[in-house]
Amino acid sequence: MASAVALVGGWEGLRTVVYPDRLANGIPTVCFDETRGVKLGDSYTVSQCQVMLGDALIEFEAGMRKCLVSPDAVPDKPYVAFLSLSYNIGTGAFCGSTVARKANAGDYRGACNAIPMWNRPSGKVVPGLINRRADEQRFCLEGVR
Repeated sequence: MASAVALVGGWEGLRTVVYPDRLANGIPTVCFDETRGVKLGDSYTVSQCQVMLGDALIEFEAGMRKCLVSPDAVPDKPYVAFLSLSYNIGTGAFCGSTVARKANAGDYRGACNAIPMWNRPSGKVVPGLINRRADEQRFCLEGVR
């Protein structure tokens, strides 16, 4: 889980005061892109944010595992990259993705190479997501033989 926290936390960035996320249609967001249970005007400590991220990753991991046929067979680095993607796009989107479909077919290289498709929140390409997806893809491919 430590590598997932590092990968996700590094890309999400840390903001301790709730703000309206422009990439998520103004949804109140805080810490490492947490939206659940937060409202504008709230603030959190770094420690609270770290706990939130760890708890969220556990929750997203449980959802991700449900849509993978053999989650324990997925190599470590692809698994972490898939968790990072799932956290960022949502479990439902991940489960319906080419990434999950290819992983379920045992095509981990193909799954890793499908990660960059997810760079368009609200239908618009976001340069930061191009970079994040490239990093997730690189990390993912490091774990594929």
